[in-house]
Amino acid sequence: MDDVALYAPMTYDESGYPRYAFPANHPAHGDEQYTERRNRIAHQGARHVYGTPAPEIDYHEQDNETWRVIQRSLAERHDEYAAADVVRWAAELDLPTDRVPQLNEVTERLTAMSGFALEPAVGFVPIEQFYGVQADRKFFAAQFIRHHSQPLFSPEADVVHELVGHAPALGNPKVSELYRLTGEAVRRVTLPRTVELVSRVFWFTLEYGVIEEKGQPRAYGAGLLSSFGELEKFRGADIRPLDLKGMATTEYDITDYQHVLFAGRSIDHVHDFFSEFLLTVDDEDPDRIGVSF
Repeated sequence: MDDVALYAPMTYDESGYPRYAFPANHPAHGDEQYTERRNRIAHQGARHVYGTPAPEIDYHEQDNETWRVIQRSLAERHDEYAAADVVRWAAELDLPTDRVPQLNEVTERLTAMSGFALEPAVGFVPIEQFYGVQADRKFFAAQFIRHHSQPLFSPEADVVHELVGHAPALGNPKVSELYRLTGEAVRRVTLPRTVELVSRVFWFTLEYGVIEEKGQPRAYGAGLLSSFGELEKFRGADIRPLDLKGMATTEYDITDYQHVLFAGRSIDHVHDFFSEFLLTVDDEDPDRIGVSF
């Protein structure tokens, strides 16, 4: 994995700004109004200066309605499938349910809760940069919202994934520490294969992690929490105990439902497992673990 994909395929205009070229199987294909809104958001993000307030997005009423539909649908699924801690974190973050939140207002809440801030992401963010800035309590987040024709599906990580999936955890001081330690680990190691190792463990914990709660697997990973379909399917996956080598050697497809997941006994168990790895990982670990990326 060379990059973290946050956007659909893009071309660039004569000024160097990104323009979307949605493939035929993308929900937005052929929708010129939506495409123009995505281009406008991308242009604002491309002009953004890192570390300054994120651009304010003029979301269309259709975008806000999409957010409302998603909020209602996911809230019901979270009651059934999400870890109790996640429901509590989301309540503490208290995102608006009637409109798409601005990154700045969410950053203001996160900063007060854990010190984290959101940075707008455009296009492909190099993996070392995506993870590395987390050491500074920064997190790259997409600002666009998925197409209204399929509100419960997105082929890309959109603002729903960022704010419903990641933001509640980023606001929790203990769990957000795992994001910060991820950034420190990626900055500390020097080999791409070691970065890949960190990325895979991150994927199976903070992106697609589950815990056992009252005899049932419950979701806490951002990719599960922000996906209606994943929440409906994840209990049918091959759910294994936390295992570093298993995470490092299990292949996954970002375009499909996850067929293998790893479960901790609790959020505290996940924290202890992942933080121990992040604090000690070095460039010899891929060989010690026995992986060959």
